[in-house]
Amino acid sequence: MKAWQRTIRAGVPGRAPTQAIPMARIERWLGAEKMEHLQRTMRGWYGSPINICDMPGSVWITAQGDFVGKFNHGLFGSANDAFRDYLKRNWRELGRPQYGMAHAGFSSISDALSRASQGYSQRRPFAKAGPTGVVAVTSSLWRVGTQPVAGAAGAAAPGGTAHVSSNTGALAFANPAAGTNRLVGADVSASVINNSLLLYDRLFSVAKTINSTATEAVTGVPTRYQSTTATAEDYIGDNFGFIEVGGTALAATAHNWTVCLYEDQASAASTLPSVTGNSGAIVDRLDQPASTWFVPLESGDVGIEKWTQMQCSALVATGAINFCIGHPIGFMAFPVINSMLPFDWLTNRDQAPRIFDNACLAFLEPTKPATSATTYTGRIVTTSTSA
Repeated sequence: MKAWQRTIRAGVPGRAPTQAIPMARIERWLGAEKMEHLQRTMRGWYGSPINICDMPGSVWITAQGDFVGKFNHGLFGSANDAFRDYLKRNWRELGRPQYGMAHAGFSSISDALSRASQGYSQRRPFAKAGPTGVVAVTSSLWRVGTQPVAGAAGAAAPGGTAHVSSNTGALAFANPAAGTNRLVGADVSASVINNSLLLYDRLFSVAKTINSTATEAVTGVPTRYQSTTATAEDYIGDNFGFIEVGGTALAATAHNWTVCLYEDQASAASTLPSVTGNSGAIVDRLDQPASTWFVPLESGDVGIEKWTQMQCSALVATGAINFCIGHPIGFMAFPVINSMLPFDWLTNRDQAPRIFDNACLAFLEPTKPATSATTYTGRIVTTSTSA
């Protein structure tokens, strides 16, 4: 049994549940194509289940592609049906409080609403015009605008860049004077159906020297999610690595990423399994195999504390590569296009995920279902706790 499974079964508030949800309900709600897309996205994931932020109830997807949690929908209708019903009754529901325990730093839903009414909420609009992609391949939205503006490549090795909210490209929130910042809501639309977004905290990136097969040391260290305690909110577990193509496409040369080294959730030295790169990889995609948004780790490892070495197997003459570390906050799936989908992350989830001070929030498009460039627009809302 892994550490996160023990934590879940111990009944700790704010952790993912284990109750299975019938697949027929998920398929009826999302459609078979979207359900299978999410399952492919999780193939090989080494961390804990990830919350699907835009599904009602509390729905999580596991590394095995199972859906777990509480989901009382999908018996008779789809997300499209529910969204139509939502619009019809929206005028009655606006402003109606919902009562219950939040288990997310707030003493109750009423406490969270009170904090919001006292001016402790922050709202950040965003608009991202995604790149043209490759089917089943993950794209990064770090380098695209328009709001926030395009982010920059990480600094060169060995130091790299420990990302913070002041970095250009970050979806940034002000640090609360007291308490902790919690993600409580969002309204987001997508211009292409069945795409997904992963909202994550961009912890670290370092630019790899191109046209070199030499080992290259990395000494920079992230500043968030660095605890070795499995029950801590800033636990290293779930930190994922990914290899991102920057603003210059790679030359048409076959290559692998090996031997690359990192330290795991216990600060122990580990070796990354060889990752197959892509000859001529286009800008803003991940230089990894299809159907992945993270690199694999050694058996038993559940997170990356820091990179310590990069190496390429071949001389790739031109291109730009960043070795990155992120921490997932939640998936957003879009079975409806060009409609602003309302996400209630306070009353419809087991937890309002914490946004750490100085967090550098960013987006990935995991395993795109089509090559089409997708535009995402919306806003993210946080509220801070009192203590």
